[in-house]
Amino acid sequence: MANAGASGPTALRILLGSELRRLRDKAGVASVEAARAIGGSESKISRMELGRSGFKEADVAILLSLYGITAEEERDQLLTLARRANQPGWWHSYGDILPSWFQPYVGLEQAAARIRTYEPQFIPGLLQTEEYAAAVISLGDFPPEDVERRVSLRATRQRRFRDGVLRLWAVIDEVALRRPVGGPEVLRGQLEYLMTVAKQPGLTLQVTPFEAGALHAAPGGFTILRFADPQLTDVVYVEQLGNALYLDKREDVDRYTLAMDRLSVVSATPDESIDLIGTILEGL
Repeated sequence: MANAGASGPTALRILLGSELRRLRDKAGVASVEAARAIGGSESKISRMELGRSGFKEADVAILLSLYGITAEEERDQLLTLARRANQPGWWHSYGDILPSWFQPYVGLEQAAARIRTYEPQFIPGLLQTEEYAAAVISLGDFPPEDVERRVSLRATRQRRFRDGVLRLWAVIDEVALRRPVGGPEVLRGQLEYLMTVAKQPGLTLQVTPFEAGALHAAPGGFTILRFADPQLTDVVYVEQLGNALYLDKREDVDRYTLAMDRLSVVSATPDESIDLIGTILEGL
């Protein structure tokens, strides 16, 4: 469990849950037996092992004993991990405006080392200017004060990318670059920012041009998150209307990775993409 201390709480929950599942399988303990030991349900054990709920240290201690983990050093390491996993992330202060289905994504994004994203409708959130972000968020018909806080949240999310901690590979459909969100001036500022930020070593920016055709296009946007800790599997995030999917099964991750690879092949190269953005700018 190297690097555990450097991960965000969402990633730590996934890491601890995975370890508890491994220990249970190794001990040959059925989930119903584990649930009975902590006075819970099988669904609670499932949520814990998937990292989708918090951890009571007492429950973790009981499960470790049930799984035959008696070595003090190993128990202390896992119980410390449980305490860290329960600490609220910085984004919890935005809990009143964050949908429950989106909060796990912010936590995963905070822990990710690399992100690959395909966006057919808008500029990806991590690359949006404040003016463009406000225009996009306003499409949701939120009160002005909520829009301001959501823009602030998005700006805070961008910090790890701006600081060079997070590497980003963004594939953006040409449609998104031409959609006049917020009006021509807002779009102009956004495109100028893309041309500037595209020079950062931590960003690979590609544009999928019209001529790529629908044959190669994905049905919707998606994001693949990869973490520094090798024990954490990649996660695919697919946002839907009013909810989201979080996929971590190998076959799902492989399918979306293949789709991203194909999109990258049919898209313009990074240099060609900058030229295309410049051409769109000239027409505004």
